[in-house]
Amino acid sequence: MTDRDLCFFHDPEHAREAAEARHLGGLRRKRETITSAVYGFEDLRTSEGILRLLQIAATDTLAMDNSIARSRTLTYIANVAARAVQGLVLEERLQALEEALGSRLKKPGGRT
Repeated sequence: MTDRDLCFFHDPEHAREAAEARHLGGLRRKRETITSAVYGFEDLRTSEGILRLLQIAATDTLAMDNSIARSRTLTYIANVAARAVQGLVLEERLQALEEALGSRLKKPGGRT
């Protein structure tokens, strides 16, 4: 469309497609907001968000009928959750060590 004076969203020849694209974008944002509210899930950028998603996945999987796939999924979720919790524990321990050592971590001359 580089040979046109108007962009996709303002070109009258594409008005119907542009309206549909806007509609679908709005539905996606609405669905994302509703899903986040229903599940109490915000994002994957925090440890709490990751653990919440694992909790949702485990709860939904537990509600399924017994099967090999269900067992494998639960085992996988448990493995990932264990690693996530281990990472949180290590992060907390490192932070406690850094606080305990305080100024001893900083070397003369502004180097760490």
